[in-house]
Amino acid sequence: MTPRWLSRLWQTATGRFGLIVVAVIAVTAIVASFWTPFNPQSSNVGDRWLPPSWPHLLGTDDTGRDILSLLMAGARTTVFVSVGAGIVATILGIALAALGALTARWVRETVAVFVDILIAFPVLLIAMMISSVWGGSLWVVIWAVGIGFGVNIARVTRPELRRVQQSDFVLAARASGLTPAQSLVRHLLPNVAPVFIVQLSWSMAVAVLAEAGLSYLGFGASVVEPSWGILLADLQRYIGVHPLSVLWPGLTITITVLALNLLGDGLREATDPTLRHRAAPGRSATVHTPAVIA
Repeated sequence: MTPRWLSRLWQTATGRFGLIVVAVIAVTAIVASFWTPFNPQSSNVGDRWLPPSWPHLLGTDDTGRDILSLLMAGARTTVFVSVGAGIVATILGIALAALGALTARWVRETVAVFVDILIAFPVLLIAMMISSVWGGSLWVVIWAVGIGFGVNIARVTRPELRRVQQSDFVLAARASGLTPAQSLVRHLLPNVAPVFIVQLSWSMAVAVLAEAGLSYLGFGASVVEPSWGILLADLQRYIGVHPLSVLWPGLTITITVLALNLLGDGLREATDPTLRHRAAPGRSATVHTPAVIA
């Protein structure tokens, strides 16, 4: 039986588009782990700069590598980074939000100052600081985006937790003997899930951009790892001669980031009780954007 929230998500155009694209990327990453049309790291000088045709559906690059195979292999890197960054951001964000909303006043104020300090640093700057110490790698991107958006999630979720904590049903649950941890899991987190989901989708979208951007600059994936950012960096030198080859990695990154953002917006509408009503006939649905972008 299909969950209600999934049915509501599918009914929205933005949610349907985001869900389909993200599912395609995830399936592509799984398939690419054991099969690609060609070896993505195998060069064939005789096949340099072939136009899109059979069997190279998207053409080849300057060393004769199949661009479609490179994009499929790069999807594995993208999924790994976005999921890893999402996990780090979730753990850090929930922990800081809980400490900033459910503890003693001096702890809350200390956490608030700590979050305000960290949120002032852009994600890419954090990544460059970490990579200067441990060197460039995918783990640098994961931790940088996870930390950067973890504090962002904490900042947005904390006031929502404080608001829900004062609700009558939460006070009644506490009076019945629920511990703060049980109240957090059963009542507080489910009620702030819509706000949290939007921020999490943004963190995963930024993770895709950060991985591509840092790999482009040499701070992300190593040259032996398949990456959309590295492919874009390799091909952009030939944009004046072979512009179509640069289009594919750029378009893939753009569509993936757009899909993650729209999926987060659709999930918010599907899970937030105040947004579940359908738009009136003849009127377009309202697009909800996150309040804080870092």
